[in-house]
Amino acid sequence: MKRTLILMLALFGLTGQSDPVLVPEVSQHRIELRQGFVGTELLLFGAILDPSQRQNDFDIVVVLKGPAEPIRLREKEQIGGIWMNADSMDFRSAPAFFAVASSRPIDEIVDDRTAAIFEFGTDFIQLSPSGAINPDEQARFRNGLVDLRERQQLYKQDFGGVEVREGVLYQARISLPSNVQTGTYTAETFAVSRGRVIASAIAEVEVEKVGFERFVEVFAQYQSFLYGLTAIMLSVGMGWLAGRLFAMI
Repeated sequence: MKRTLILMLALFGLTGQSDPVLVPEVSQHRIELRQGFVGTELLLFGAILDPSQRQNDFDIVVVLKGPAEPIRLREKEQIGGIWMNADSMDFRSAPAFFAVASSRPIDEIVDDRTAAIFEFGTDFIQLSPSGAINPDEQARFRNGLVDLRERQQLYKQDFGGVEVREGVLYQARISLPSNVQTGTYTAETFAVSRGRVIASAIAEVEVEKVGFERFVEVFAQYQSFLYGLTAIMLSVGMGWLAGRLFAMI
């Protein structure tokens, strides 16, 4: 990291760079999901370089997002003493993971319009509902999705979770739970001054299964028929074996 900062400063000196620039980094660019994975913690750190030295009151906001995926939400309703599926809504794109950390509460850093543009918080996640849109219904399902994933520790926010030192260096820690999905995660860092985003940068993290879990995932994805057939044969075999064991007792 120090070497990167030195190179960046040297580049500024040669090119006459005057705009603030973020130099982000993450502690792990590759996370391996193995059997017994219980989660991990990402350290996101870096520096905000301002060659002009005109601004020194930066705030930092970090947004970590997992791969987007389509999702269908169903609302449960109790009918005759039985819980049944009622209304539903489809979202074409919802992040599998979403976390925000900032150096101060967001409402003290930017206004709601800016927060909505850059998704500075779970209240501002940009979802894409499909079909006819009823604003009240959309808000109800959106809040339900956020609440569900917050309880699963897949959506989170930590206002005050970014530590800024000497107006230059910053760091934040974001935990990934054991049920995190595979794919490419983007860690986007924003430098904010006087309510305006003045610099941003992105770092990527790959989350992938390895070992036997990887083999099963690839087998199920590319050989779905054989995977299903194997699963059925294993189920039948285990059932037969269990029956024989009980018969011998």
